[in-house]
Amino acid sequence: MTRPGTDTPDRLALLSPAVAAKYLTVGVRAGREQLPQVALLRASEAVDDDSGRWDTAPVRELLDEAIHRFGDSPTDADAWLSPRLHATLRLTRAEAARPGLWNFLAMAVAPDYVLWRHLPRGEAKDGEPPTVSTPRFTGIHYTQAFARLWWAAELFRDGGDYRPVEIACRNQDMLNTAMRLDAIDHRPTALAMVRILKGLAESGATRLGDRVNALCTAVNAAGSTLMYDVIAQDDLPDPDALVSWVTEADTAPSVPWDRLPDGPPEEAVRRDSVDRLARMFQQFSEHAPLRDRGRKREAEATS
Repeated sequence: MTRPGTDTPDRLALLSPAVAAKYLTVGVRAGREQLPQVALLRASEAVDDDSGRWDTAPVRELLDEAIHRFGDSPTDADAWLSPRLHATLRLTRAEAARPGLWNFLAMAVAPDYVLWRHLPRGEAKDGEPPTVSTPRFTGIHYTQAFARLWWAAELFRDGGDYRPVEIACRNQDMLNTAMRLDAIDHRPTALAMVRILKGLAESGATRLGDRVNALCTAVNAAGSTLMYDVIAQDDLPDPDALVSWVTEADTAPSVPWDRLPDGPPEEAVRRDSVDRLARMFQQFSEHAPLRDRGRKREAEATS
């Protein structure tokens, strides 16, 4: 299962959350200890599919390129990696919903990437080394290091167009907050939020992160009484287009590094639906109160 001369397994597999958590010691999460590769592989369950889309080499190459490109700016890698990871790992939503897949990727294939991307920079506090939080290795889809990027691409893409994904993933508050909302599963809602974010960024709005969080709060609150899927209709996904895209993984070329790849050949979201919600969300954005997160962080630091 492992390529000669390397510790990277040839194929993706499934690693249960219980087994994954067992090996996530403080030393591992601090980058001071190696994970027990042999034990992890023995505890993993093979994927019952001999398709080439489960090969680890294309993913590993992609992650190595991200590390090389973004060096000392790991956060900037998200917008580049998210669409390319999605286009490389051609999965159905049911397949992507299996946490074991992401656990395996984070612990058996690319723990170095998780550490590079999520290990806090700076000095140790209270004599303890900085560590990556456990959910970055094995957590829910909006916190796990790779699941969050794949699902961001899935939820924010406009059919086969990944440009909205780039916009969303350039803002950590969009990734960290919007991804938690149930409403984000509605494609016009997701794209309308991206449109508001794009407008705020292009206008040079101050406190952009606070504004994104305020927008998410307002969208979520209004969603408890408004039915976005009624206000802004969305077409049903095209299962044939998705299945075709997934099954073509074996013959598809590697994703391009200097331009966006093409996503599943599904129809774009209805423009009138996105327009309708964007007008509503613009009002939310203009009137939603902003929390002073800087003051909260300062109080926590001095308490």
